[in-house]
Amino acid sequence: MANDGPTPRPVPREVRIDKRQVRVLAHPLRMRLLGALRVQGPATATTLAELLGTNTGATSYHLRQLAEVGLVTEDPDRGTGRQRWWQAAHEITNWEPTDFDDDPDARAAIEWIQGDQVRLLVEHAERWFATQHEATPAWRDAIGMSDIFLTVAPDRLAALTAEVWQVLERYHREAEHAPADPQARPVQVFLAAYPLLDGPR
Repeated sequence: MANDGPTPRPVPREVRIDKRQVRVLAHPLRMRLLGALRVQGPATATTLAELLGTNTGATSYHLRQLAEVGLVTEDPDRGTGRQRWWQAAHEITNWEPTDFDDDPDARAAIEWIQGDQVRLLVEHAERWFATQHEATPAWRDAIGMSDIFLTVAPDRLAALTAEVWQVLERYHREAEHAPADPQARPVQVFLAAYPLLDGPR
């Protein structure tokens, strides 16, 4: 029987990073390289250097460091003797902060990565604020931030986060099969929840 529906999208390839991987990943350029490969797709060190405003020697070195711990791999379908093409080995990186409680270096590395995520959010928000007047009314109304105060136990917060993540993954899958929309553009959604240590502000 013929199937006229869309081909199911493969489940995102996830990695639960270990102590060695987190220590290697906690580097500004390596974070940007891995992110670029996940968003832009396979690329050469030269292409990545141009994209990230660095030099090919630096990108080549750090790509090899990421490859040694299995976070990036060579793309066998594109590579040639002269040009090495690289691809992200996974689409999603997972971890729990407690994974690294017994390793001070790994714990410091994951704390740096978490801080870098916050810096990235601030950078993206500031760039949007500086240019939002150029966007269409629809985009200006769709983009933004909101917050809500809750009183929950850890297990309930974990369940809430998992449920919201399932919604995001559903929209991600649907976007892969949706007809091309001239108004569509890439967006990055940040999901965060932190305890109020000093009470509401």
